[in-house]
Amino acid sequence: MDGETLIAGEDPFAQLRDVFAGRAALLLEDDPDLSEHVADRLLRAGFEVVDRVDRGEAALEAASGRAYDVLILDRMTAGLDGLETLKRLRASSGPSADAPALMLTALGGERQKVEGLLEGADDYLAKPVGDEELLARIAAQLRRAARRAKPVSADLVNGPFRLSFGARTVKLELAGTSRTIDLSPLEFAIVCELMSARGQPVTKTMLWDRCWVEWNFLPDNFVNIIDARISALRRRLKEQAPELGEDLHPLIVSARSQSLVFRDLSDWAA
Repeated sequence: MDGETLIAGEDPFAQLRDVFAGRAALLLEDDPDLSEHVADRLLRAGFEVVDRVDRGEAALEAASGRAYDVLILDRMTAGLDGLETLKRLRASSGPSADAPALMLTALGGERQKVEGLLEGADDYLAKPVGDEELLARIAAQLRRAARRAKPVSADLVNGPFRLSFGARTVKLELAGTSRTIDLSPLEFAIVCELMSARGQPVTKTMLWDRCWVEWNFLPDNFVNIIDARISALRRRLKEQAPELGEDLHPLIVSARSQSLVFRDLSDWAA
């Protein structure tokens, strides 16, 4: 069925425990209730350590002595705010200077978002935000950090599909043959984001931010725009990869919390 939803046993959010296992996060948040909630959610999702601080100066001290896997920073805090804290962290030679950083703040205007990204943030979220959106974005940053550590030429293989970041192609490799899947630039960007997640959820707001880059705002109907494009992309993939069979199509399926998943085909066999 077009728009098929993963069954409960395939819940991609449950798979995030493997992504978060053994990870350490630094959380700068001066609202005690929110700080406790975010820390508890991360620990329950699989993080090993979540160090909580409420001032920028404390964040700098903590980051100077430990390599954190991700930084989650509020902008409006007593003393050094999150933006200045991040700026100083990026300029330092400490073990967390290059850690992925996500701004989590009530300052959600476009100019403020641009400021945050220009000062070194890897992602920017306006409060309030759902738990699943936060977890999905943190997982995305951890995946991106892992990819940066690999050779630039490394391809991503998912079953019979081979995605080449350098050549910007997706190929279907079957029975010793290889053919390129015909995709528009936007469709390639979407497939790239979803396949890079390796069977884990990508929320529709994340997809919008990273694939509809020519838009500088989030329209009210952005979900409808994404849904229409995903529906067309599902049909295109089915037309160009009929060998996979009806059971695996659509290749892009829906998950909870307005998220999408490209099927994990690592165990697929022709």
